[in-house]
Amino acid sequence: MSTKDIRPSHAYMPCDICGRTLLRGERIEVFIAGGNRHQVCELCKPRALQEGWLREGSVPDFERTVAAQERRRPLLRRRRREEGPDGPPPAANLDQALSGGAWPVSGATPPAEESRPRRRDRPAPRERPPARERTPRPAPPAGREPRHVHAVPTGEDSKIAAAVEAFNASEHPRTVAGVARSLGAPTVAVLPDPAHATLVRVTASWELCWYRYEVDLGAGRPSVRLDAQGYELAELSERELIAAAAADDGGRLHPLA
Repeated sequence: MSTKDIRPSHAYMPCDICGRTLLRGERIEVFIAGGNRHQVCELCKPRALQEGWLREGSVPDFERTVAAQERRRPLLRRRRREEGPDGPPPAANLDQALSGGAWPVSGATPPAEESRPRRRDRPAPRERPPARERTPRPAPPAGREPRHVHAVPTGEDSKIAAAVEAFNASEHPRTVAGVARSLGAPTVAVLPDPAHATLVRVTASWELCWYRYEVDLGAGRPSVRLDAQGYELAELSERELIAAAAADDGGRLHPLA
């Protein structure tokens, strides 16, 4: 009885990377490295690619590579190579080569001057007109103190009311209040001065003394000052003994109705 040899056709064919004997049916990849062919198993393909080995059949064609490099060369270098060792082309055709036109070859006629694109002439910059001389504005006048316009009452009742208000805002009601605590309530007369439209006289009198105050309504702010004082009622006129206002405990005046 004869036995059948079942050894693989590539018996004892090792992998050039791991050294393992390849099994029947296992694919083999051929790589090129250093000009030599190497057989690599499926498990070692990633390592071969990592080492920079190239698969057989995928080696780039040298002639195609050279042609691609030639296409990538700058235009000026390629043209100089076509011209040969005679040197660079004439300066008259340099502008044409750089602008995209072909280099002139021997026997070729340069294109007509009219066919070449011309640059648009830029308009000359306009001259700016001279700046107008501005007339300096006159300096504003020096600041003046604000004027307070105060309207002087014209009617007699209005003058009396304004004089009473100015008197109450002054310091003189304290004098009236101090005398009133000893002599009682005073008789208060408020009389506009017929000779001066802005003056009003306020007279507070008791049996033993009297005080006359002058209220000036014409100033920016009404002023009140002591005009005269005495101890005899006979020194006063009859009108100054007619009551026109009453004084409270604080010496402030209130016009009578």
